[in-house]
Amino acid sequence: MKRLQVVAALLVRPGPIFFAQQRPQAAARGGLWEFPGGKVEPGETEPAALARELFEELGCQVQVHALLARSTHAYPDLEVELGLYRCTLLDGEPAAREGQRLCWADAEALCALPFAEADLPFLPLLRRWPG
Repeated sequence: MKRLQVVAALLVRPGPIFFAQQRPQAAARGGLWEFPGGKVEPGETEPAALARELFEELGCQVQVHALLARSTHAYPDLEVELGLYRCTLLDGEPAAREGQRLCWADAEALCALPFAEADLPFLPLLRRWPG
């Protein structure tokens, strides 16, 4: 089975309010929500991959902070190892460059959305986030 190393960002505004995006309907796992990010390319560090992916997908620059959590999930077509990093927006507001729906919401609203399975282990972090 194909295995991918993937990274995702936890963007947080005061409140706390968290950011998520919906996968395009035509994509694998289309319509499910996720924390933004993407694949780590060969020779690339996880923080560098995350900064690159957020710029490509959302047009914003971020500072990547510490790893918050890691999950592994086996989908029918691939296995994903996903690292979640706390990130701070430096320049630009997230914009849907790939036609995806975007959402800033509190923990309760975000946790009510249908998330991709690899992201599900991260949702309890939102409920415990210091306010």
